[in-house]
Amino acid sequence: MRSSDRVYVALRDEILDGTLAPGVPLGEIEQSERLGVSRTPLREALARLQADGLVVARGGKGLIVAGITADDVREIFELREALEVKSARLAALRRDPAVFAALRTDIVAAGERLDSEGSRGDFYREIARMDAAIDEAAGSPRLAAALDAVRAHAARIRRLSSADDARLASATQEHLMIVDAILEGSETMAAYATELHLHRSLAHALSTIDAAGATMPVPASVPNPSGHR
Repeated sequence: MRSSDRVYVALRDEILDGTLAPGVPLGEIEQSERLGVSRTPLREALARLQADGLVVARGGKGLIVAGITADDVREIFELREALEVKSARLAALRRDPAVFAALRTDIVAAGERLDSEGSRGDFYREIARMDAAIDEAAGSPRLAAALDAVRAHAARIRRLSSADDARLASATQEHLMIVDAILEGSETMAAYATELHLHRSLAHALSTIDAAGATMPVPASVPNPSGHR
C-alpha cells in the first residue's frame, strides 16, 4: 500500500470513529510527524479527504475535520434515499436468495444479542454485511461507489445520533423488512422498506442532534457521489 493510501485510510478511520472530532485542525507538520510520513503523501491523503467532504478548508488557515449540521444530515439522507432505494430495487430483481436467507438469520441473531456487552458492534457489522450484499446483488459498480462515498457521512451521523436500545430494536425490524422484500423479489416492497428505514433514521438523527444542541463547524457541501475516489 502506498504511503498516501495508508495515511488516507488512517485519517478517514479516525474521522469516522470520532478520534478526530469535528473542527480539529489537520496541520501538515503535526500530522506528518504523528503518522510517520513526509508531507507529500499527507497532502495527497488530505486532498482525497477534502474531495470526500470529510475535511474542509478553514479560511486560508489550513484544513480541519468537517462538522455536521442538521441541514447536512437532511442533505445526506436525500442522497441516501435516491441511491439506496435504487440499489434495493435492483437487488430484489437480481439477488441470490440463499445469500439473503443466510443474512436474515444473522441479523435476527445480532438483534437478539443487542442487550449484551459489545453487541452493538456485532449488529453494525451485520448491517454493513447487508449493505455489501445489496450492493453486490444490484450489480452496479458505479452505484456501489456512489453509496460508499455517502455511507462515510452516514457513519458519522450514526455515531453522533447515539441510537438507544429502542431505536436499535426498531432498526432491526426495518432491516429485516428490507431483506424479506429482497428475498421475495419484490422491488416495490424493497423500495418501500428502504424508504421507511431512512425516514425513521433521519427523524431519530435530527431529534438527537436537536436535543444535544449540537453546534459543530459547517462543512463544505456533500461531495458529488459520482466522483469515486
